Amino acid sequence: MTSISLSELTDQIQQTIRLTYNTPLWIRAEISELRENPGGHCYLELIEKDSNSDAILAKTKATIWANTYRMLKPYFESSTGQSFRSGLNVLVSVNVEFHGVYGFSLNIRDIDPTFTIGEMAARRLKIIRQLEADGIVDMNKQLALPELPQRIAIISSPTAAGYGDFYDQLKSDPSHFVFYIKLFSAIMQGEQAESSIIAALEEIYEKVDLFDVVVIIRGGGATTDLACFDSYDLALNCAQFPLPIIAGIGHQRDVTILDMVAHTSLKTPTAVAEFLISSLQETENNLLEIVSNIQNLIQNSIEAQTRFLIQTQMRIKQTLRSWVVQKTHLLNNQKNRLHTGIRMQLLKQNNKLLLLEKNIETHSPSFLLKHGYTITTRNGIRITSVKQVKSGDKIRTFAVDGDFESEVMTPNP
Repeated sequence: MTSISLSELTDQIQQTIRLTYNTPLWIRAEISELRENPGGHCYLELIEKDSNSDAILAKTKATIWANTYRMLKPYFESSTGQSFRSGLNVLVSVNVEFHGVYGFSLNIRDIDPTFTIGEMAARRLKIIRQLEADGIVDMNKQLALPELPQRIAIISSPTAAGYGDFYDQLKSDPSHFVFYIKLFSAIMQGEQAESSIIAALEEIYEKVDLFDVVVIIRGGGATTDLACFDSYDLALNCAQFPLPIIAGIGHQRDVTILDMVAHTSLKTPTAVAEFLISSLQETENNLLEIVSNIQNLIQNSIEAQTRFLIQTQMRIKQTLRSWVVQKTHLLNNQKNRLHTGIRMQLLKQNNKLLLLEKNIETHSPSFLLKHGYTITTRNGIRITSVKQVKSGDKIRTFAVDGDFESEVMTPNP
């Protein structure tokens, strides 16, 4: 038995390819993945699909080196009016290469810009236009996202790294928000992915009252791996679903039809988790702001009431002080008037007493005696009429300097 080494085999294959394809060759293919590196090189994945089933018939790697890519990309984009991206069906001039270590690849040297949109992009465009004609593109977006999206139905593969990233992000969040998650397992790539995801949606629909949102997540991958998310039936089910759907599919460069019809589209499963956390944080902040506003209102009300009470107390004190001053002034006036009245009464009465004393004095016996008058009495009773005496009565006469006794001889009426 004869044998050859692996390197001998690869060398023979390389020689055969060089002899067979010794000049550039124009081929038709669809760009399913495109990546630019910092050095300016472009790395692609080219595919060919069956027109009836979308099954991939061929797939290979391709490169456009930086010196060619710097001219080819602006030439293509200026000629077609669209970006050079995945999803395009292109006609390119290639050198066929084979390397013993790196395998088969194509080195793109030129591109025909008249070969426009590829089959994948045309199919996507057709689906988008059909959804727009049906009027359902924005239907899911019109649903209100709950303020506390904590009950989450997740459609993903249980073994997918994207699901693990999503779960870990929720659990490791320092805010420690509580999320109730339920995984509805589905195939997330390949021919069965579309029907599997729709079946998961139907299962969630039967328990729709138990959830706030639906999350569909998958990690990044080649564009061909994400083809199931460009399905009309899947987009139709998502657009009309009664709960908001949050999509986190693929990497930054991937935008699927599901992303277009979902309520919210984010680039990674981790970004979806961060979005849910931020939604709760926003609600928490709003609640804290409301509580703070209520506290401020209460504090302001207390301060206002306190100021009012203090001002009222001061006004009462001022009123009482004014009243006391007024009443004191009134009492002092009344006291002064009373004192004045009493003094006037005392003076008046004193004057009366003086007059009485004067009157008494002028009518007293001693006053009369001092002025030359005499007082005559009989048996101690003053005689004011001759009719009070008769002959033989003993009478006593008082003068200013003494008295004397005499006998009535004959009264002379």
